[in-house]
Amino acid sequence: MGTWRSLKSRHKEAQPAETSLHSWPVMWLCLALATLTIPSVATAKIVVIQKDANFDVSYNDSVTDELQNVYAFNHTVSRHKTEGVRVSVNVLSKAVENPVLFVVRQKQAVVSFQVPLILRGLYQRKYAYQDVARTLCQPPTHRDMEMQFFYVDVSTLSPLNISYQLRVSRVDSFVLLTDKLFNFIANPAQPQYFKYVFPEGVDSVIVKVDSESAFPCSVMSIQDILCPVYDLDNNVAFLGMYQTMTKKAAITVQRKDFPTNSFYVVVVVKTEDEACGGPLHFYPLQPDKLINPGNRSKVLDVIVTPAIKSEAYVMGMLFCLGIFLSFYLLTFLTACLQNKRMHKKREGLLNTPHASPAETASLLGKGLTPGSPCEGYNYGSFENGSLSSEAITDSMASGDTSYGYLERSLDSMAGRLRQESLSSVEEDEYDTLADIESDKNVIRTKKFLYVSDLARKDKKILSKKYQIYFWNIATIAVFYALPVIQLVITYQTVVNVTGNQDICYYNFLCAHPLGALSAFNNILSNLGYVMLGLLFLLIVLQKDILHKRALERKELAALECGIPKHFGLFYAMGTALMMEGLLSACYHVCPNYTNFQFDTSFMYMIAGLCMLKLYEKRHPDINASAYSAYACLAMVIFFSVLGVVFGKGNSVFWIVFSVIHILATLLLSTQLYYMGRWKLDSGILRRILYVVYTDCIRQCSGPMYIDRMVLLVMGNIVNWSLAAFGLIVRPNDFASYLLAIGICNLLLYFAFYIIMKLRSGERIQLLPSFCILFTAVVWGFALFFFFQGLSTWQKTPAESREHNRECILLGFFDDHDIWHFLSSIAMFGSFLVLLTLDDDLDCVQRDKIYAF
Repeated sequence: MGTWRSLKSRHKEAQPAETSLHSWPVMWLCLALATLTIPSVATAKIVVIQKDANFDVSYNDSVTDELQNVYAFNHTVSRHKTEGVRVSVNVLSKAVENPVLFVVRQKQAVVSFQVPLILRGLYQRKYAYQDVARTLCQPPTHRDMEMQFFYVDVSTLSPLNISYQLRVSRVDSFVLLTDKLFNFIANPAQPQYFKYVFPEGVDSVIVKVDSESAFPCSVMSIQDILCPVYDLDNNVAFLGMYQTMTKKAAITVQRKDFPTNSFYVVVVVKTEDEACGGPLHFYPLQPDKLINPGNRSKVLDVIVTPAIKSEAYVMGMLFCLGIFLSFYLLTFLTACLQNKRMHKKREGLLNTPHASPAETASLLGKGLTPGSPCEGYNYGSFENGSLSSEAITDSMASGDTSYGYLERSLDSMAGRLRQESLSSVEEDEYDTLADIESDKNVIRTKKFLYVSDLARKDKKILSKKYQIYFWNIATIAVFYALPVIQLVITYQTVVNVTGNQDICYYNFLCAHPLGALSAFNNILSNLGYVMLGLLFLLIVLQKDILHKRALERKELAALECGIPKHFGLFYAMGTALMMEGLLSACYHVCPNYTNFQFDTSFMYMIAGLCMLKLYEKRHPDINASAYSAYACLAMVIFFSVLGVVFGKGNSVFWIVFSVIHILATLLLSTQLYYMGRWKLDSGILRRILYVVYTDCIRQCSGPMYIDRMVLLVMGNIVNWSLAAFGLIVRPNDFASYLLAIGICNLLLYFAFYIIMKLRSGERIQLLPSFCILFTAVVWGFALFFFFQGLSTWQKTPAESREHNRECILLGFFDDHDIWHFLSSIAMFGSFLVLLTLDDDLDCVQRDKIYAF
């Protein structure tokens, strides 16, 4: 009635003195509505009970929709000391329809959560947790000492009585100390986080979290000192840097990224293990049904260690430069020694009292190279050559051995050169003349071929042909490198902006940031490819200039003797080595499976160019053109991309690739065996059947070219075996498998070349012999470090981090960096082997050098 009177009196005051009769029904309607509604409000009584609570005391209470509990806590906050406060709750009743809501009200932050805590997984899975614990974010204070209060409100909408247990405690080791290991337990509903403050003189630290068990999957996050702290599976990625982990996680943190000189280390256990490579057992048939999460507690260790200082960066860069600049110095000293030896030989021949006409012509620049007259006819013959120990011993002898002089006169040689020069034609015309086609069939199908038989084309035309290799690869490099650089810069920017450390597969235990780069050491170690590639180009340029000067002087040794010198492929190899360094550095800006082909593309090219150079040494006229060679390499890279994207577990892809691999091997074998004198047309099957009938059925005759047949049979065995291995095993790393095919074929052909060279009675001089031994040793050590496997993008980022290791060289470089150092040196040595392998033939007539 009191309410009624107050409403009535207010209504009267609001009305004018005189009220018309027709307004009374409206007034009675309003009063009736007020009478109906006000009692219902009065009956919804909520009792709020506030209690003064203490730390480290367990409170067992209950709540209903009419009863709320409020716990008041107070604690002293110091500006110089940080204490963590943790709220632990366990709801004893499983009333999922009406959960209990806990709200923690602090000075500058509010944390709320319900129990049971519902966490979602993939495919709408829902997991309920009854036991929840959260660490409170400490508000900053500007006073030395300050008393702060916070309140824990407990409420529910359940009409039934819900029992719970509440406990608020202090975290003893909330602030992490440098180089001090701390052990803790976490689960999805009980995340943990700690604070770390940079000590004086430390600008960078590495936060490491380890666990003996791989699962359950967890997340480590580095967040700034802000409230609230994102410490649940569904929000941990909202702020700062984070990475998933199974057994290992490590993040390098720099002081400059945190204005408060401190940060939080947050560790969250995920509700499911799919992100870490774990299984997903089933798809939920009822999406709204709650799933029992089971025991997902994980024991972890956290430690914060100082990272390297700026002096280590300087030492790493000086070490890297020093190693490769020493090769420049060594090359310069070697060139000086060789030049000094040549001068001594000239002086010795000039002081000879009875010099032959050939030597006099040589010294005057009209004949052969001074001090190195051409070999006699018996050099390089099969009759005198063998694989005996004497031949091998002779192959290691110095280049000072003097050879026999030419038996033919200089006039006859010069006359033949003039005749060949007058009869030389353009390459296209040479290949299309019918009589020359007939001449090709006669010459190239001889049982024993010599270099002179396959070096009949005009030298200028061939030089231009092989120069195309260099210009094409230079053009490819520009168009390939520019988008690659742009892409990896974008990757690095995304990592820095989002903080998602799972995008890039670094060795996080040895990843030293510099500027915007996350792993500067992995980029710096690729400098060797660029510097040694440039050095090789300078060596080739020097040899090219000397050869051109000899040709200008019309020295017969340069015109008539030795392997025809075409340097275009060498220039292309040096350029490819430099590009390998550049693209490998780009790949290591953010290594992952989407850009792995950047690191391998020019490796394919290097392997292909080396095989082409070996073949071109003895077959300059019939070697592949640059356009066809690069088209084949482009197909290889195309299959590499397809294999990386679609090859994992795809049976159709592996069957198609294996068939193409075998067919390509057969076609290449036929091309090499018949020296290109065959045609792929509609009559190919008829000709194959005819050869089988005449040579195998009608009469059993052996192959005409036994050496070539041995090589091709071995090559087919190796390639068929590799194809069968790929089809059966189906390796996950398809790019490395494809590169292994190229390397195996290159090594097989190189071994065949060395064996045939020694079998032909030729010698391997001291410099290439040393390069072969040195390169083999370096390759062995390089492959050892390569197979250490510090990371792998074939697995999830968390599984990849299980392979991470500490730095092993100067505290700055890891195993993969040493692989970069050694492999660049080994590639440089391999190129030198190809460059100097046939220096013993520089004074041997080409019609006495066997083509094999």
